[in-house]
Amino acid sequence: MNNTHSMDVKYYSSRDFPSYLPKLNALYDDLFSGGKGFRSKLVQKVSTHLSLSDDKVKLLCQTIEFIHNASLLHDDLIDRSELRRNKPAAWLKYTPEYAVLAGDYLLARVMVNLSGHGNVKLIEYTAQVISDLLEGEWIQDSLIFDWGVTLEQLSKVHNLKTSSLFKWCLRAPFIAGENYDDRLHELLEEMGAILGALFQRSDDLLDFGVRNAEEKIVLSDLKSGYLNSFGSQLMASLSSPDKELFKKSQSLLEVKRLVGESVFEQKVTSFDQGNQKLIDLYSHLIEEVCRLSTQDSKALRENLNPLAHIMYWRKQP
Repeated sequence: MNNTHSMDVKYYSSRDFPSYLPKLNALYDDLFSGGKGFRSKLVQKVSTHLSLSDDKVKLLCQTIEFIHNASLLHDDLIDRSELRRNKPAAWLKYTPEYAVLAGDYLLARVMVNLSGHGNVKLIEYTAQVISDLLEGEWIQDSLIFDWGVTLEQLSKVHNLKTSSLFKWCLRAPFIAGENYDDRLHELLEEMGAILGALFQRSDDLLDFGVRNAEEKIVLSDLKSGYLNSFGSQLMASLSSPDKELFKKSQSLLEVKRLVGESVFEQKVTSFDQGNQKLIDLYSHLIEEVCRLSTQDSKALRENLNPLAHIMYWRKQP
């Protein structure tokens, strides 16, 4: 078994980004520095239990980071977000046109790099994930200023836009190892969907200042006209006149005054309880995966089991 879980992965090189495009290289230096690389770490956790070469693992890590960072370039432009990782967003620093081209180029490099390794199933699956990601962005953009959006609608966006990458992190190492067991991939798909949903819903709580240890800017979704999953729960508790005021809230204090401090806390508790059920389901699915896997089930369980808890609560269990 290789020691991929501790691999120091370099996500890009001059071969991917030619030296005769200095502005592109500068943009990527800004973009890739400061990121947590969580998705590539997840790929490594899964790959540790498979017989994959270091080169294959590096390719997988690079692929997911390219796709993820391409989505950030496009998202920031669409949302007109001015900061990314505490630095000016690429569209603001390098112009919107350069941000679009840089994102497109990352996605193109993904397909070029994967094609060089000849795994057709991996190429097909990656292309589908990119398609899902873009479809999710398209649907999310159509929900701006839709104040009647439901949790079901938002869950569809989360599944396409956020969960698709987590699904890829779990499934791609098995595909790269040419393990095409249908039931195994059904389970991994469901696990990835859960991880993405938990990650996004936790992010939605951060937007309302709940467990916001990351000190993210609060109410950024609401101020941009997007009612996220927790915001939709708060909105449902308000009268029609208060809903109008809620839409225009500029501070967390205003939100809590409208909703009521006790109701706000009750909504957090209810939201947490619903998502704890997803965490429990995830643990159950891991047991099924371990029964199907021919690898070290104990180590696989230890690596994957804490992830759902970390995704939602944003802390080690």
